[in-house]
Amino acid sequence: MEKRLMHKAQRISSLVATGGLLLALGCAGTLDQVAAREANKALPQSWDSRQAGASDAGAQAPATAQKRWNEFFADADLKALIKTALMNNQELNMRLQEILIAKYEIAARQGEILPKVSGKAGLGLEKVGEYTSQGASDKANGVPDHLPNFAFGFTASWEADIWGKLRNAAAAANHRYLASIEAKDFVVTEIVAEIANSYYELAALDTQIGVIERNVKILDEALTVIKFEKMAARATELAVQKFQAEVLKNKSRTYDLAQQRVEVENRINLLLGRFPQPIARNPRRLDALAPGTVVTGLPSQLLANRPDVKQAEMALEAAKLDVQVAKARFYPSLGIDADAGYKAFNPAHLIDTPQSLTYNVAGNLVAPLLNRASIEAEYGSANAKQVQAVFNFERTLLKAFTEVANALAMTQNIKHRHEQLSRQVETLRKATEVSGILYRSAHADYMEVLM
Repeated sequence: MEKRLMHKAQRISSLVATGGLLLALGCAGTLDQVAAREANKALPQSWDSRQAGASDAGAQAPATAQKRWNEFFADADLKALIKTALMNNQELNMRLQEILIAKYEIAARQGEILPKVSGKAGLGLEKVGEYTSQGASDKANGVPDHLPNFAFGFTASWEADIWGKLRNAAAAANHRYLASIEAKDFVVTEIVAEIANSYYELAALDTQIGVIERNVKILDEALTVIKFEKMAARATELAVQKFQAEVLKNKSRTYDLAQQRVEVENRINLLLGRFPQPIARNPRRLDALAPGTVVTGLPSQLLANRPDVKQAEMALEAAKLDVQVAKARFYPSLGIDADAGYKAFNPAHLIDTPQSLTYNVAGNLVAPLLNRASIEAEYGSANAKQVQAVFNFERTLLKAFTEVANALAMTQNIKHRHEQLSRQVETLRKATEVSGILYRSAHADYMEVLM
């Protein structure tokens, strides 16, 4: 008899396993064959040949992008502003919270892989019908009509990760965690660059305002001279009006530059996470600045140097794993549930062993049959998001390459412009000397000397 029951149980187990396998194969055969699109990571072998001043010596020297921000700047005031921003900037602090969220998400996904164990305790009261088989049996054995029920013990459940669904979900969460770190690093880069740019813009505005104020002072003195010359019949009212107009024009321009200076100061304060206040700065630092040589490295190093590119790459890997997680939902899942504890109608016998001991173990193989529409929708959505992540990565890579190319071109053009302006300043100095000589020899008027 026992052999017959064992043989029957083995046949049932074989039928269940075979049915589960057929369900899995059937589900796999009906999936839409949506191939995951691979990202194109190909980059040009070198930067634009028109940027002749940039160095591609990435194999021999470290690229400029590999330097830390404090290696770029020697100005103590600027460094202090950047340090304050890295502590107080709200957007950066939001990114730090996103890193924590992603870290907790990893722990949650990894926790789903492990068995779940819970403790339980219960107290109840049961009354069965007298004209039921259990009621008649209880009455015949003298069991009370209102039967208390005391119980405590443990429950456990575990899903066998046969298709890697849970492991892939944990791996996807880990990639998103790494992407959040890269996103934070990219925000740091943007903050440092914007503060430095605004700081030097502020110093340049200070210098411009200083130059205009000196010009106004000179023009005021010249206006006085022209008025005396008019009184001596050596100049006309037209010359007086010209100088007066120049004075007013320069004074009005001072107010425009002063407004720009206020806006730049407030922009820096916003990046520092504080209300408007004066910005400490050293305008003389502009005199020591000159365009230098930029070591670009190879274009392929963008993947290692740019946080935004690495963030997009991590997001792409996470999207690929999300597709595998969504696909695994079509297949049967194997769950194991177990209970163990003590149960009795009399608390005096609650921990009697083995009389009050109760336990059970069950395995369940569950496969979707009629609710496939929602799973198919999730699978299609995961594929679409994966393709979207591919396009986002390719766009980020293209944008990064273009920004570097533009920056290299700007560096070279600023260098050439600096050279031309230096020559222009030297030429104007010579013209000033010549105009003074001509004025003293009565071959030029005072307006030409000043202009």
